[in-house]
Amino acid sequence: MRAEAQKHVDAIEEALVLLRRHLDWDTAEMRLADLNKRAEDPSIWNDPRVAQKVMRQRQQLERAIDTYKKLERELEDGVTLIELGEESKDAAAVAEGEAVLKRLDDEAQRRSVEALLSGEADANDTYLEVHAGAGGTESQDWASMLARMYMRWAEDRGYKVSTIEESAGEEAGIKSVTLEIKGENAYGWLKTESGVHRLVRISPYDSNARRHTSFASVWVFPVVDDDIDIDIKESDCRIDTYRSSGAGGQHVNTTDSAVRITHLPTGIAVASQQERSQIKNRAIAWSMLKARLYELELKKREEKANAEAASKTEIGWGHQIRSYVLQPYQLVKDLRTGTQSTDPSSVLDGALDPFIEAALAQRIKGGGPVEVEDLA
Repeated sequence: MRAEAQKHVDAIEEALVLLRRHLDWDTAEMRLADLNKRAEDPSIWNDPRVAQKVMRQRQQLERAIDTYKKLERELEDGVTLIELGEESKDAAAVAEGEAVLKRLDDEAQRRSVEALLSGEADANDTYLEVHAGAGGTESQDWASMLARMYMRWAEDRGYKVSTIEESAGEEAGIKSVTLEIKGENAYGWLKTESGVHRLVRISPYDSNARRHTSFASVWVFPVVDDDIDIDIKESDCRIDTYRSSGAGGQHVNTTDSAVRITHLPTGIAVASQQERSQIKNRAIAWSMLKARLYELELKKREEKANAEAASKTEIGWGHQIRSYVLQPYQLVKDLRTGTQSTDPSSVLDGALDPFIEAALAQRIKGGGPVEVEDLA
C-alpha cells in the first residue's frame, strides 16, 4: 500500500479509537437496548418531556453506533480493494480504493469532532445574533452578508432557520438580526462562531472605489429546554413594545406587537417581532432571555473549571475571530486557529465546516490562539 493510502488508514483508525472511547463501546449496545425498552413502554408518554428526552437519546446513540460500524466496514472494504488491486496489478481498483480511503478519512475526521460535542447544551437548538458595527451602510451590509452565510450553512445541513427579530439598515443591509436555528447539535456546532468578524473590500457604496474595513459581531446561545429552571424576577426586567420594522406582510408597522425585554442586572436585551401577537412575541422573548442567562451560567461554570481560559476573550466585541479579505487579494483567515481559505465566495455561501471544526478541535484540546499576522 502506498504511503498516502497508509496515512489515510492510520488517520481513520485513530478517529475510530476516539469514537469508540466516546461511545464507551463496551456498554453502548446495552444502553441502546435499554433505551429501546423504555421507548416501547406506553407509560413513558405519561410525561411527554421524559418521553422526548428518551427518544432523542435513543436516536443519537443509534446514529452514533451505526456511524461507527459504517466507518469500520468501509475502511475494511477500501483496504481490501487496494490489496486485491495490487495483487492483480489492477491500477483502476487501487485508485478506486485510495479514493474511498480519502473520502472516508475526511468523513472520519468530521465525525470525530462531532462526537466530541458533549457539552451540557451542545445538542440543543440555537439562537444566533448578528449586529453591525460602527460604519453605517458598510457595516450593515456586512452584517447582512454574515446572516446569509449562516443561513446557507444551516440550510445545507438540513437545519430549519427562522428569523426572530430583524432591524433593517438605513440604506442597505441590517443593523441586527436574531435567527433561531433548529437541528441536532446546532448550538454545539456554532458556539465557537461568537465574536467579531471583519470584512476588507472595495466598497460598492464608495464612488471613489476605496478599500473599506467593516466589522460585525456574532453571538450564539442555546435554546433551553423547558425543564431547565432559570429564575428570572420580572421586577429585574424592563419590557418595551414597539412596531415591527422588517418584512412580514400587512400587519408590520400597524401595531406595537414587537417586544424587547432588558434584564437590568446583566444588561442583556432580547427582542422578538416574529409573531403578529404581542403575547406570542413576549413569550418568545422570555424564552430567549432564559436562554441567554443559561448561556451566561454555562460560561461561569466553564471559567471556574478553567475550561474557557484560552477563549474567554472570544465573545467580546473587541476581539476579532476571523477576517474576510475580498480586495486586494482573496483570503478568509481564522485568527484563532490559522485555518484559511482562498475562496471567500464559497465561505460566504456557507462553506464554514473547516473553520468550525478547527475551532472546536482547538477548544476541546485546550489550545490557545495562534499567533497570526494582521490582515490588511
